Amino acid sequence: MENPEENGKTGMNLVYNTQKRRLQLPEYGRNVQKMIEYVKSIPDREERNRQARAVIGVMETVNPQVHLQDDYEHKLWDHMYIISGFDLDVDSPYPAPKPEELVTAPVEIPLRKKPVKIAHYGRNIENIIDYVAGREDGEIKTAMIRSIAMYMRQQYLIWNKDSVSDETVFNDLEKLSDGRIKVPEGMHLSRIQSDQVYGRPAGQKPRNMQRQKNGWMKNNRK
Repeated sequence: MENPEENGKTGMNLVYNTQKRRLQLPEYGRNVQKMIEYVKSIPDREERNRQARAVIGVMETVNPQVHLQDDYEHKLWDHMYIISGFDLDVDSPYPAPKPEELVTAPVEIPLRKKPVKIAHYGRNIENIIDYVAGREDGEIKTAMIRSIAMYMRQQYLIWNKDSVSDETVFNDLEKLSDGRIKVPEGMHLSRIQSDQVYGRPAGQKPRNMQRQKNGWMKNNRK
């Protein structure tokens, strides 16, 4: 009786690869997988060993990249066991691998699950503030605080409005530091306008607004 999978058809319908048994190692192809299944079915052990060694030669030809690996012959035998589903009883020159040896649990990456306190400043600024808060008071720390506040002012202007008071930025800075940073009295920030943030001359409107205005004037001249 014909095997539908061997002929690639089931009755009058084609059989697609997605309907066939999953390839354990696709780089060797389906024919190698069929060869190994045949080796498993050979009852005579001596003949089974002979055919297994022949399949190893085929695998070496089909996947020549394996030569780039150290101890590639050992790799080939391991791959044969993997393709067989670890159900191959042959006299291998190497110890048969175990499934649990080839499956490693993913390494957990430690992530900060703590939510960002103020979204428009981002998490990096929180890390910087945490670092500065742990430094000793002095001129260097004061300069760092001022630099952080100026950066926060820029971020605020990008995401929110055309102006923001120093007090708002200072309050946010102290909030993000959980009160560990106290802004020195008399500190003032440079008056950064949204025009400077977006890199256009002061007073010049955004291009899209200029286009809208020009379009309105053109239409009204007709």
